Amino acid sequence: MFRIFVTRASSKAASASFVLDTCTTSKHLHSCDVAVVGAGIVGLATARELILRHPTLTFTLLEKEKELAAHQSGHNSGVIHSGIYYTPGSLKARLCVRGAALAYDYCDKKGLPYKKCGKLIVAVDREEIPRLKALHERGLKNGVPGLGMVDARGIREREPHCQGVMALDSPNTGIVDWRQVALQYGKDFQEAGGRVLTQFRVDDISVAAESPAGSEPGLERPVVIRDQKGDEVRCRYVLTCGGLYSDRLSQISGCSREPRIVPFRGDYLVLKPEKHYLVKGNIYPVPDPRFPFLGVHFTPRMDGSIWLGPNAVLAFKREGYKIYDFNVRDLADALSFRGLQKLVMRNLAYGLGEMYRGVFIGAQVKLLQKYIPQLSRQDVLRGPAGVRAQALDRDGNLVDDFVFDGGVGELGSRVLHVRNAPSPAATSSLAIGEMIADEVRERFAL
Repeated sequence: MFRIFVTRASSKAASASFVLDTCTTSKHLHSCDVAVVGAGIVGLATARELILRHPTLTFTLLEKEKELAAHQSGHNSGVIHSGIYYTPGSLKARLCVRGAALAYDYCDKKGLPYKKCGKLIVAVDREEIPRLKALHERGLKNGVPGLGMVDARGIREREPHCQGVMALDSPNTGIVDWRQVALQYGKDFQEAGGRVLTQFRVDDISVAAESPAGSEPGLERPVVIRDQKGDEVRCRYVLTCGGLYSDRLSQISGCSREPRIVPFRGDYLVLKPEKHYLVKGNIYPVPDPRFPFLGVHFTPRMDGSIWLGPNAVLAFKREGYKIYDFNVRDLADALSFRGLQKLVMRNLAYGLGEMYRGVFIGAQVKLLQKYIPQLSRQDVLRGPAGVRAQALDRDGNLVDDFVFDGGVGELGSRVLHVRNAPSPAATSSLAIGEMIADEVRERFAL
């Protein structure tokens, strides 16, 4: 038999409640069929999908933090994306469009609040119109529902304080608290019989030296997952969904160091409450193909706040949400990587501008004023930040697709690493869970 164990944490902000197992001193915690490493939204969605497909198997989820969905899943913009930006026919396009539909349906079934507040991608000058129309065509080919082009008057009807010459209107774009959604995935998993184990930071993945005492002759030796304290979980198969640490988890089992994860921090500003009337829905720029990120935008939140930004700068710590957060290993890993060096050289002026705007709020506001002219420096405060796990290859290219990897040697058919689950992973999470569960079935012959 197989078993997956998942550890789940409670949150004041979420309605899902969990029974938490915390890894402390036991040298042998449990034996299971499948262990899932990483309790972010992708790991939780996948663990949920697996246990629903294989109810006779046993499953465990291992999470290094005290709580679930503590990093990228809880530090994102909270947008339910519609699937406009991605190449027609691509995996990202299909997963996003399906994922958004599944997300709305899931929230309805579980009673999780969301808002379909819509989104405008705004061209502020006529030079941007051809790119905007190309986005419209791309979105239509991807099957994004409700897309339409609006002129300056249409922009004002939807966003009275926004200026632009033309915009792409996406009424199917919404907002949700993705951490609350992720915790609900965990609740589903636990109710289906999964176990959640927190404070288990994986330090080693290897095949046991010998088969368990009393086992049948010829039975394959278990995979042993150890944490830094020496605690163990034994299983037949391992799936890792490590997010910001996905490359290091892969290296533990002997895989290549590439693609490498480079952390980029995005700093947001927050609109003061008395100025909330300036923004109704999501307002985005027309993306510039010369640069790797979308640019600053206006994002309403489920708690009523409105975030502005973000910028995109190298984080000096993989899970560092403050400017002064620093980790020697993380920084050395990033700066010594040839891929990052090439990316920086190609985008030096852009990168310096992002750093400048991160320090000087007025410079960030100046960009935002292109869309909302009434916005002033006095209307905003420094807000939260998120860190994005950006996968890079050795040539400095952003890895824009999903990357799977197996173990080496005896681990080759026993371990599956999800090395890159690119944005919009939260929107696509249920669809991604389906895809990874298919991959697990094929690789592990479940």
